[in-house]
Amino acid sequence: MTRARNAALILLCVLLAASASAQSKGNASINGKILDDQGKPAAAVLVRALKVGESTPREQKTNDKGEWKLEGLATGSWNFEFLKEGFDPQRMSLEITNRNPPIDMKLTKAAPPVDPNVELQEGMKKAVELQKAGKVPEARKIIEDLIAKYPPAYRLNAFVASTYEGEKNFDKAIEHMKIVVEKEPADIDMKTYLADLYSMKGDKVEAQKVLDSIDMTQVKDPTLFINSAITSINAGRADEAIATLDKLYKQFPTQTNILYYRARAYIVAKKMVEAKADLEKFVSSAAPDARELPDAKKLLEQLKDVK
Repeated sequence: MTRARNAALILLCVLLAASASAQSKGNASINGKILDDQGKPAAAVLVRALKVGESTPREQKTNDKGEWKLEGLATGSWNFEFLKEGFDPQRMSLEITNRNPPIDMKLTKAAPPVDPNVELQEGMKKAVELQKAGKVPEARKIIEDLIAKYPPAYRLNAFVASTYEGEKNFDKAIEHMKIVVEKEPADIDMKTYLADLYSMKGDKVEAQKVLDSIDMTQVKDPTLFINSAITSINAGRADEAIATLDKLYKQFPTQTNILYYRARAYIVAKKMVEAKADLEKFVSSAAPDARELPDAKKLLEQLKDVK
């Protein structure tokens, strides 16, 4: 009984498969003619027809006269595609009956692919011009549309941030800069700008967190870090300022004003010997017109007896 049952099941499966494959076959036919964009017969156009509910299409290519014909089709709903390299694909749905009018169509030349970089550069140029003209919302809209169209161009969020910065909407500016920094955590310039935005907002704590995450050996401009240290000095956080300025001075040994600010931090920390040493180095090496020089001399005079 088991063998008989298995044989019956196998036969049933075969019959069902044959029935399924036969559903797209019938006595209907359809034909047509395809022209290219110049009105000439389009040869070698792939005509692909797929009956709704089926998985295997019927295919044929047009001859030298652009003509094609499919026969032995079952009646019902069919989806047709007409494909040729260099032309836009054409698609249509048809209800096939026993009598079908011919399908005549003209292909459209496919538009050349657009280089995203060209569109991005042109959009950026226009946005910058609008921003300079004071049309900030319009400039921002251009860039936001480009980001939506080309998500990999996420760095454009830095431009969007700059437009919000100009409007003193620091929350929105920070929101867009965080997108860039999260994507490129090693980009020092982007992190520095984010920290700067936090500072402009008045959120010194978050600004310091961003600065602390930066590899000081990769910093090219110490200005923001010096400003951060000044903030720490004014807030009485001398040790924090000294740690930042130590790193800065190692990275920028010729930028002598770092010594002046470190001396100020040492004074707040009541480390007068260290403060005097830094002030002496600064006064001896600073440019005559250095804006910190008068105050440095005054402080050094006050510390002249320190040993």
